[in-house]
Amino acid sequence: MLELLKQPWSWWAAGIIIGLTVPTLLILGNKSFGISSSMRHLCAMCFPAKLPFFNYDWKKEIWNIFFIVGVAIGGFVAVQFLGNDEPVKIAAETQQELREQGVSSFGELLPADIFSWESLLTLRGFIFMVIGGFMVGFGTRWAGGCTSGHAIMGLSNLQWPSLVATISFMVGGFFMTWVILPFLLGL
Repeated sequence: MLELLKQPWSWWAAGIIIGLTVPTLLILGNKSFGISSSMRHLCAMCFPAKLPFFNYDWKKEIWNIFFIVGVAIGGFVAVQFLGNDEPVKIAAETQQELREQGVSSFGELLPADIFSWESLLTLRGFIFMVIGGFMVGFGTRWAGGCTSGHAIMGLSNLQWPSLVATISFMVGGFFMTWVILPFLLGL
């Protein structure tokens, strides 16, 4: 059984598990799935302030904090005990395209040319990690949720704002991949 857990799983297996999370949360507790809201709950819990955004009864959403703690523990257990020594499989065409744009490290989950402590001190690394991180956080707040909340929970509930947000996420992702990323990799 342990060997089965250590093997890479197909994308559809994760999709089924994530997909079953939505009705489970709704049936068991009338709860909505989403990750970004947990940061708000965590901030309201740890830094009580008189800011209207954090001035609410976060204790009603404590399950979300436990969910996020479970995700972190699950990630730790997976890395420490269920790790697979095989390198991440990236399609040869993708590797070739990225090599043409100056990315050469493919042994890890993320290319070290872009995502490493050393690259953080470069203009390209700063743009990717600091500016990019800010934009993800800002976009999540502006959209009223993250991709998991909108695309998984919102679409399954047939919410119009979630459809608009999910389409916007996809268009932004395609634009970033095909227009902005080649420019940034050239820095």
